[in-house]
Amino acid sequence: MATISNENLGLIKDLYYNKFYSARKIAQKFKVSIDAVYYFMRHYGLKRRTFSEENKLRFDNKKPSFSIKKTLSESEKELKVLGTILYWGEGYKTRKSSGIDFVNCDPGMITVFLSFLRRICGVQESKLRVLLYCYSNQNVNKLVDFWNKTTKISKAQFTRPYIKNDFNVYKVDKMPYGLVHIRYGDKKLLLLIKKWIDNYKEKYGYLKN
Repeated sequence: MATISNENLGLIKDLYYNKFYSARKIAQKFKVSIDAVYYFMRHYGLKRRTFSEENKLRFDNKKPSFSIKKTLSESEKELKVLGTILYWGEGYKTRKSSGIDFVNCDPGMITVFLSFLRRICGVQESKLRVLLYCYSNQNVNKLVDFWNKTTKISKAQFTRPYIKNDFNVYKVDKMPYGLVHIRYGDKKLLLLIKKWIDNYKEKYGYLKN
């Protein structure tokens, strides 16, 4: 088995602790197996990162799937503020959330939020997903057609609808188009939008205790 020579100790320390190379990336650089890297680290008492530290490092190094527009027109600045505020009010923001999940039944609100994702956040169209929530007495196919035209998202990107059988017939008219989740699976975008929300809170006077 190929090994790493002793004179590379300083370089290995620099790569692992300062440049945050993974053991696998070091193995590739030296053209050795990952086991050889682990053996070298054990031999010289080099402390390995924990599983959670490795996960965070992989997340930090992962390339975003979106591209934020840098130079905004006045109308785009307004759209950025509006999209951020909409997500503040109608988006999932828990620690367990793995990406964007915006929920509403208003076609206008959905359209504006998608414009924010597309024009300001530069999301990849193919990664957008739609989940329709509706009642069993509604025409699911017509609702899918409606949201397909409204969102301009391919039907192939609609996940299986959630159809509620147990409902109050007197409340059905409150959601004539059902309700949709607009989802985008990139947690880095979620964290960025949450940061924008916090910036607006601070800017307009909200202070955390």
